[in-house]
Amino acid sequence: MIRLIVSLSTAVLAASACFAEPAQIYQDACAECHGADRLGGVGPALIPETLKRMRGPKLKDVISNGREATQMPAFIDTLVEQEIDTLVTYIKKPLESVPAWGPEEIIASRVLNEDYKKAEAPIWSSDPMNITLVVETGDHSVSVLDGDTFDVLDRFPTPFAVHGGPKFTPDGRYVFIMSRDGWVQKYDIYSLQEVGRVRAGLNSRNIAISHDGKWVAVANYLPNTLTILSSEDLSVAKVETVKGKNGTPSRISAVYQAPPRESFVLALKDVPEMWEVFYGPNPPQMGFAHDWRDEGPVPSEDPFPIRKITTPDYLDDFFFDQTYEYVMGASRSGDGGQVIDLVIGHKIADLELPGMPHLGSGITWQMGDSTVMATPHLKDSTISVIDMKSWKTVKRIKTLGPGFFMRSHENTNYVWAGVFFGPNKDAMHIIDKQTLEIVETLRPVKDATVAHVEFTRTGKYALVSVWEDDGAVIVYDAETLEEVRRLPMKKPSGKYNVWNKITFSEGTSH
Repeated sequence: MIRLIVSLSTAVLAASACFAEPAQIYQDACAECHGADRLGGVGPALIPETLKRMRGPKLKDVISNGREATQMPAFIDTLVEQEIDTLVTYIKKPLESVPAWGPEEIIASRVLNEDYKKAEAPIWSSDPMNITLVVETGDHSVSVLDGDTFDVLDRFPTPFAVHGGPKFTPDGRYVFIMSRDGWVQKYDIYSLQEVGRVRAGLNSRNIAISHDGKWVAVANYLPNTLTILSSEDLSVAKVETVKGKNGTPSRISAVYQAPPRESFVLALKDVPEMWEVFYGPNPPQMGFAHDWRDEGPVPSEDPFPIRKITTPDYLDDFFFDQTYEYVMGASRSGDGGQVIDLVIGHKIADLELPGMPHLGSGITWQMGDSTVMATPHLKDSTISVIDMKSWKTVKRIKTLGPGFFMRSHENTNYVWAGVFFGPNKDAMHIIDKQTLEIVETLRPVKDATVAHVEFTRTGKYALVSVWEDDGAVIVYDAETLEEVRRLPMKKPSGKYNVWNKITFSEGTSH
């Protein structure tokens, strides 16, 4: 009888805890770090747009047990299970309205490092062009590697959940890093110091830097804006509200630079359009703000005039040819794609790309007398290889599972392609660039996610991520495929070599 009374009392206490207002639980437990409006502070924004990678039990586990190597505490001893469940439901609900996040809010968020001192030259003796950055998502850090010795020159904290590749200035000195909750961080590689950071959006996709290094473009999901920052001091140059020609608001799937055109090119998520935003002094064929094919030339004093190009389908991702005249776009349905000629603003070809291609990781190389482009697929166990003259599929290489990343280098005979999804996530395929045959499949760590390859400046070594909390970057001889060194890392994801990125090296996604 006593045991029954105790059990009933426990049940009553637990049930009463469920009646706490979700908003109050949030304010008591989360607001101090994540902001009263759920838009972030010391911790990230707690809104659906930033929590997509942490669905279901993962989110409950983080709240209950905290997050290792971060400031996120465990609440398992202070909140009962019902309160945690209520909190999970609450933070997964969309905000009732999108808060204002324009130039004033952005510049108010800017934090410059008062202790930063600009060095006249690198404070280290390594080759500046062979520096490689390793993004470690396990504890939100970046390691700065000497590409010759693979020694770690520095390891610095980044904003939460870095997304999209870091972007270097043309001289390779500064790098800009963006997080999913809109923070853009500027870091001086020569001085090994953060210069500052600014919040350019509330939920962001990626960044691009102009070919002259003056501007940083930030693609935002929330709000629906394109933010252009000065790379010099992270001040706001422009915030453009993104709406289609018919007035429909749109998120930006991605932004890329097109160096020969002195422009940024945007993939839009919610309208069948692509935008080209010019930043150079003499925009090619135009000096106006609208698509001249629809409305005729409209003179504009806007330093960032916009060209809006109607597309036959929604385009979720892009890949450029080497001239940046043609754009290969993947359709939202994931069963094909199209080629848009940027000069005339029209589709010129359809692409056979079933299985949701990940064009953002596509690469090119010379095969015979042609240039081919290859892309992995997110929902198909193949790699598509496309001739960039005829736009026809040359081959679909069968793999051990869907992939996400692939890389090569002009000085290697091989393409490296990870599997990433499914039971064979520990596999890394090595593909001959001329025969298009898989010549080797590496499995460096059984059952671990092995992904993302980057080469050193000359292509002599290939760096592979073991994408686990107790992971590593494995250095391979790119010719013999022998392991050279293993560097312990906290869930290393992307790796970015200065030379390969600033020269748009063959085999590197841009």
